[in-house]
Amino acid sequence: MKKALKKMMVDMTAKLLQQPSIEQQLDDNARHCAQSLPALINLVSPYASKHAQFTPVTSERDDIVFITSRFRSGSTLLWNLFRQTPDCSAYYEPFNERQWFNEHMRGDNVDNTHRGVDDYWAEYNGLNQLSDTYNEDWIRKSLYMSAQSWDPQMKRFIEQMIEAAPGRPVLQFNRIDFRLPWVKHHFPNAKIVHLFRHPRDQWCSFLTDQQLMNKDDVHNTYQDAFYLDVWCRDLAKHYPVLDKINTPHPYQRFYYLWKLSYLHGLAFSDLSLSFENLTSAPKTVISDMFTALNMDTNKVEPLVGVIKAPPAERWRKYADENWFAQHEYICEQNLSLMLEERSITDPER
Repeated sequence: MKKALKKMMVDMTAKLLQQPSIEQQLDDNARHCAQSLPALINLVSPYASKHAQFTPVTSERDDIVFITSRFRSGSTLLWNLFRQTPDCSAYYEPFNERQWFNEHMRGDNVDNTHRGVDDYWAEYNGLNQLSDTYNEDWIRKSLYMSAQSWDPQMKRFIEQMIEAAPGRPVLQFNRIDFRLPWVKHHFPNAKIVHLFRHPRDQWCSFLTDQQLMNKDDVHNTYQDAFYLDVWCRDLAKHYPVLDKINTPHPYQRFYYLWKLSYLHGLAFSDLSLSFENLTSAPKTVISDMFTALNMDTNKVEPLVGVIKAPPAERWRKYADENWFAQHEYICEQNLSLMLEERSITDPER
């Protein structure tokens, strides 16, 4: 009955869209949206005051730090390093649906894999006004944003945290890797730190039950816990390899997303760090990072003790080299075809 009703509705909609007046309206709308706008430069008005003094706008501050990283890549650790650094105010995952600024929504649980972290929200206390500009759709829609994308609400949401921060504002995101062109355009003087992790270990950290989602059954048993399916659905219109129809195997979709995120990070960040280097040589990596951010390297030593390196190459317990390599080879071949060996910064993209 449900299938018959669904088919009837689809048929009715198809017939409606075939009506000449509807087709004409759709064609007109498509042509209207496709029209190229003239290349205009916002020149100074001849009537503008030449002597007025204004406070520099928040988005142009040069002390802002954005951290961008995928889920389960060590971003909480990197955030915690800044949190433990004097003169920094480190905000944890601002777009998170738990809404750290809302004490009625955020709850009190903390992931037990986040060592040395008792809460995620202390920096948000007193920032109830963020509720007025927060939009939960940011976690699942418009995950790709070009420099010209229009979302003044998102910009204002970020600015409010920057303005409220005592000391240097550091904002750690897991949801801006494909929005970095927009971030860089709207916060031109900020520094962007990109953190990445070996995809095989990150994949294993993605899986909440490795016995259920083992290498032989994961094609059928995969259960999404870290937004892989959500991201792929939204981004597939830009990168078709992410569509489940084109890529049914979850590890391949994961790898595509990892690699595209990695390429965006390299293209649009000021500094890229590997999780493996951070945990194996923390003093060197943190010192180099602080130097790049014009921060005091004398404050590095106490931070080294915050880092506890996890066992290396956990992925070997999940599957052998050949299993991963075969999937990754397919992905790399298709990525080369899709990207046409063009830079990810190509203006046509």
